Amino acid sequence: MTQSNYTTFTTKITDAVLTVTFDHGPVNIQGIAMLDDLSKLADELEQDIMIKVVVFQSAHPDIFIAHADTGFLKDMSTQAVSRDEVQLLYLQTVLQRISELPQATIAKVEGFARGGGHEFMLACDMRFALRGKAKFMQMEVGMGILPCGGGASRMARQVGLGRALEIILSARDFGADEAEQYGTINKALNEDEIGPYVHALAHRISQFPSESITACKRAVYASIDLPIQEALREEAYQLYQALSKTPAQVRFQYADDNGAQNDMDNQHNWEQLVMDIQSVG
Repeated sequence: MTQSNYTTFTTKITDAVLTVTFDHGPVNIQGIAMLDDLSKLADELEQDIMIKVVVFQSAHPDIFIAHADTGFLKDMSTQAVSRDEVQLLYLQTVLQRISELPQATIAKVEGFARGGGHEFMLACDMRFALRGKAKFMQMEVGMGILPCGGGASRMARQVGLGRALEIILSARDFGADEAEQYGTINKALNEDEIGPYVHALAHRISQFPSESITACKRAVYASIDLPIQEALREEAYQLYQALSKTPAQVRFQYADDNGAQNDMDNQHNWEQLVMDIQSVG
């Protein structure tokens, strides 16, 4: 990765983990500048197998990403179009590219994430939020529109129809603990926990083969929309993709040669064994 000069965030690579820190004063508005930067970031990450995990965070003490820029929303046409004529919005296409990155993506949310900021968070694979400071909202219904950065679509997939409509139609703030109960985030964490937890998770994932990470993502995302038989075929397809590019067979042979699977001590220690075997192959 060349680490291009971005205007709305900074980047830092540690081992195979890329940390993206939004820093777009005064409140991290999600405007064209940020979307252009995210599109450029996707250009790089889609071709980079050395980066395995991307962590998104914010330099602002109170805001993750505020919301989508009302400037480009107010300039949209008010003329209704037919279904045949409608095209995806730039906001939608950029956030979908973030969702489809081959890397594992983690949002570390320590402040407000409303509107487009909340939709960006939902486009990431995993989300962790700071208890007492993180606030979430989809306010669009009160403005006369709807969540249009994938929020209406991803929300239902994340939490179910009824909960998604409650979040979208109430247009109210909710905090990290409620978000955890809803299922919009993985976990609510205290201030002394969130940094170490996300760091440990990101660096654990980064030890695994990049092709395996991508295959896992592809299979899990496909399962959302496909009937079970097609989803199982996708699992099988992704298995062959991983086997063709990773040292999986070498590691299975090593485990077999060393009687690993029949060793009772190993049954109590698989979490560490998964890490130890990364040096094989």
